[in-house]
Amino acid sequence: MKELIDTFLNYLSIERGLSNNTIISYRVDLNNYLTFIEGKNIDSLSKISKDNITGFMLAQRDKGIAPNSVARRLAAIRMFHRFLARERILKNDPSTLVDSPKLWKRVPDALTLNEVEALIAQPNVHNSQGARDRAILETLYATGMRVSEAVNLKKDNVNLDIGFLRCIGKGNKERIIPLGKKAIASINRYIKESRPKLIKDGESEFLFLSRSGKKISRQSFWKIIKKYAKLARIKKPIKPHTLRHSFATHLLEHGADLRSVQEMLGHSDISTTQIYTHVNKDRLKSVHRQFHPRP
Repeated sequence: MKELIDTFLNYLSIERGLSNNTIISYRVDLNNYLTFIEGKNIDSLSKISKDNITGFMLAQRDKGIAPNSVARRLAAIRMFHRFLARERILKNDPSTLVDSPKLWKRVPDALTLNEVEALIAQPNVHNSQGARDRAILETLYATGMRVSEAVNLKKDNVNLDIGFLRCIGKGNKERIIPLGKKAIASINRYIKESRPKLIKDGESEFLFLSRSGKKISRQSFWKIIKKYAKLARIKKPIKPHTLRHSFATHLLEHGADLRSVQEMLGHSDISTTQIYTHVNKDRLKSVHRQFHPRP
């Protein structure tokens, strides 16, 4: 069965052109799935039923795996079984009858506007790292980029004159995202005053650099966000996507249309973007309870 997973992943990489990060995630998901199946004494993929797949998903939920992660694992399993059926390795695809765990999805944690302002205000812009960190936070909140996308953002992909950047997202899909005035000012200051001090030898194509002059890592991005959240005394759980969630939530709260937000976030399916409308509804309910004379 492991050989079939390798065959499937090669297909995704070569014929579908999926990114290395996606392939790695699918490998982990499918290996977990295979371990569960083997634990049920199932020695052949042809013996897997809908109930086995549902059982795997429920087991993942019971382990405390986030609903989005469970949904992603189901997507990997569906693609795997669909591939096996299309290649006539299996006669049937048991995953077609499995319901997606949409009801398990939790509303993403988002910061309030005041919390975002407090977070972004923390870096000391009078030193190189502080100016870089301010530019990082401004960019994440202004664009809703994933941390992995911001890490790989190249200097030439940012056009401060017209206020746009070119982002390469999942599956090497390109999208153009506008930048606000504050983000433009922070990036411009970083490029002119601080970035040259971080460069050690020659030049780097990447926008955000570490102290050693190399491309900053995802782990460093994560540490930067946590560091300034703590300084800002933000009590909410802080995750790498917190500013991305805040970006989407605040746009919708201020009247942006769902399709535009979907395009800026780089979601291939608008149903993924729609989860942020639940945040908006929760806020409305809170306001209603607080101010309506008969809540």
